[in-house]
Amino acid sequence: MGPWRCLLLLLPLLAPALRAQQQQFMEYVERRITLLEERISQWHDQSSRYSTELRDFKNQVLGMLEAAEKEREALRAEAESAAVRVDRLEREVDYLETQNPAPPCVEVDETLMDKQVATAKQRKNEKYTKLTDCSDTIASVRAMKILKRFGSSSGLWTKDAAGNSEKIYVFDGTANDTVYVFPRMREFTLFSATRKAARIKLPYPWVGTGHLVYDGHLYYIRQQGLSFQVIKFNLANKTVVDSSVFPAEEQIPVFGLSPSTYIEVSADEEGLWAIYATKEDEKNMCLAKLDPASLDIEQMWDTPCPRENAEGAFVVCGALHVVYNTRLPSRARVQCVFDVSGTLAPEDASLVYFPKRYGSHASLKYSPRERQIYAWDDGYQIIYRMEMKKKLEV
Repeated sequence: MGPWRCLLLLLPLLAPALRAQQQQFMEYVERRITLLEERISQWHDQSSRYSTELRDFKNQVLGMLEAAEKEREALRAEAESAAVRVDRLEREVDYLETQNPAPPCVEVDETLMDKQVATAKQRKNEKYTKLTDCSDTIASVRAMKILKRFGSSSGLWTKDAAGNSEKIYVFDGTANDTVYVFPRMREFTLFSATRKAARIKLPYPWVGTGHLVYDGHLYYIRQQGLSFQVIKFNLANKTVVDSSVFPAEEQIPVFGLSPSTYIEVSADEEGLWAIYATKEDEKNMCLAKLDPASLDIEQMWDTPCPRENAEGAFVVCGALHVVYNTRLPSRARVQCVFDVSGTLAPEDASLVYFPKRYGSHASLKYSPRERQIYAWDDGYQIIYRMEMKKKLEV
């Protein structure tokens, strides 16, 4: 029997088994397709739910943004309204100040003025009695630090020379009426604008750069006609405490290189001083001891320090130190020292040089408690740290 004949005999027996396997395979495929369709249906339902939730969240966020925008507009409107009210209030206060000026009398009677001048002349060149045991003098400039550039080419900046406050007071220009007050050195150094500063508007504009902050008060110079007044202004309650016409006749600029400064108010370990010049001795400077409470002149001296090429001066332990320069930028130096107590002879004083910098000092403010000088040089604010020595050791 041949192979083909055997295969034909076996086919009837194999056909049922093949049909059964085919049926099982089709059932398996149908089950897999059904399971896949169920999963696709679940994914579609979840996707629809997520899409709905996302749409609802988007609508919620849009509503919140609209509400925030409305609140921002409302706050902006309130801020603008507050600024308008503050501006109106400032104008009303300014108007009231013009209608009701500060209590101290700034118009001094001619007879009283003559009496003050005569009394001051009698006190000239009298022997000075020291109030403290300070016997130091400047040996050299130990360090120089340039803080920043702020404002115009002329001005002054300083701390309270007598108190412990860290506030920085900035006077921009030689004729203004607004003082900038920074809470600390950090705010003054880091920010170029004045947005971190408070503003104090003075009742009268100042002249020059000879002003001073001392024991919570601002002592600044006001020009009225041909006379000059020292105004004592309380920084706490923003009022004028006292004012006095300076008892000197025919005043002229005290520094040859600073024509806008007629009186330089300085502070040291002994108290307050005034540096000035008159036509009576127009070549040299004069020095006066001031009473901080009453602004009276306690004593006056003629000094041998010339005005020519002088750019600034300050007092240390009762000794006047005058800084000289030239009209062209060069190296400033303390070249004249006048000690009111006579302890330090001019020829024994050290010749102190300041490091070369930008131009000419517009102001030099000595801080007795920090033993350093706050300088304004062509718009740059500089700190000079001083090396001190005893007068007898120089």
